[in-house]
Amino acid sequence: MAKWRIPGLAARPRFTSRATVLVLVLCSLIAILAYPTRQFIAQRSEIAAQRAKAEQARQQVEELRRERARWQDPEYVKAQARERLHYALPGETPFVSVDPKPTSDGRPPAAGAVAGVRPKAAKPWYAELWDSVDLADTAQPGTEPPASH
Repeated sequence: MAKWRIPGLAARPRFTSRATVLVLVLCSLIAILAYPTRQFIAQRSEIAAQRAKAEQARQQVEELRRERARWQDPEYVKAQARERLHYALPGETPFVSVDPKPTSDGRPPAAGAVAGVRPKAAKPWYAELWDSVDLADTAQPGTEPPASH
């Protein structure tokens, strides 16, 4: 099938100058509006984050108000003094039990190793220091000193 051409009419270009101008204007509008739109979206997310932070602060303030109201009660203050400070009323005998944490092998720690208390050394530190100086003085050249502890 052959294409029929009307004599005297030239082939129309695919894009006219009007279409080209319209495309340029649309691209310019998109480029101009892209940055403010991005800023708007970023500000909206920041506003949402600030609102969430404010709500969290309100909840914290409400919790602190409840805590302050509890501390206004004399019975609560007495209970906290007994629990935290180990206070006792006149005539009572307070007891504090210490439950040592078991060692890695499941056995309770040795006496004196409870709650961060180090067992006493056999000698004071200065005696240990002087013994190590004496040992270094008597060591033969080329031999290693014996390992301590």
